[in-house]
Amino acid sequence: MPKSTISEELTVTGNITGTGTLEIQGTVLGDVRSQSIDILSGGRVEGNVTAEVAHVRGHLKGSLAADAVDLYAKANVDADVTAGVMSSEKGARVVGKVDIGGKVPSST
Repeated sequence: MPKSTISEELTVTGNITGTGTLEIQGTVLGDVRSQSIDILSGGRVEGNVTAEVAHVRGHLKGSLAADAVDLYAKANVDADVTAGVMSSEKGARVVGKVDIGGKVPSST
């Protein structure tokens, strides 16, 4: 599966749609849709995230819809979350409505 990276010194304003793995180390101001999305520790997304698999280590403000969601210890999620399954490490923060087992929109 191809991987694309938004590096830490970049800020992208606008929507992003992809088919592989999108690794976000920088900032995205817009909606993100891809097969797999990894918001890393320094990464920030302000928008709606839709994926088959989402790993959140950084900050997300907006909404998150994925078949599988993994929230890591330093995740800061200020969003409504809809997921087929979700795991969360101690220390992860979620503010918003969480719907596990709910209908998830297609990522592509």
